[in-house]
Amino acid sequence: MNKKQKSFLDDEEQEISDSFDRGEWKRVPDFKKQVAIARKAAANTLRKDARINIRLSGVDLMRLKQKAAFEGIPYQTLIASILHKYAAGHPEK
Repeated sequence: MNKKQKSFLDDEEQEISDSFDRGEWKRVPDFKKQVAIARKAAANTLRKDARINIRLSGVDLMRLKQKAAFEGIPYQTLIASILHKYAAGHPEK
């Protein structure tokens, strides 16, 4: 990872990246089983099985679309991510 990419990491993320770069990470013995468990958990967590309608101000929607475009993701995905973080008790810093 080059310096420019690292500038987007916070201190904890930087330490993890440096540790990985130093070869300090080892694969778990039951890697395939752990991957399967993680994929199932992610699928269950990220499944979108409910639909809502919400009214927003035009200005707020425009700003959300701009932020989503900057991140390179659809604006609905950004809104769902924000709501998920809030509902899970992890609001943006």
